[in-house]
Amino acid sequence: MNTKVQTKIIHEGDYMAEIQVELTYTNHDWSPYLSLAEAQKLDQLRLALRQNDIKTASRLARIYHLTPVVVA
Repeated sequence: MNTKVQTKIIHEGDYMAEIQVELTYTNHDWSPYLSLAEAQKLDQLRLALRQNDIKTASRLARIYHLTPVVVA
């Protein structure tokens, strides 16, 4: 069983987040997978972004505010 830290991108509303998660690699068909704690961390980040709770989200990940580009 090996683990590897990987950056995941989460997009919710006007925000994007880069979060580090640990993936577990095994010889099983479901590999790689997240631990329960890592999955809960992603869920907590998504919820915080949906609720515009940037303070909580920024404790978990690097947060970016997305601005639409208007091409005339």
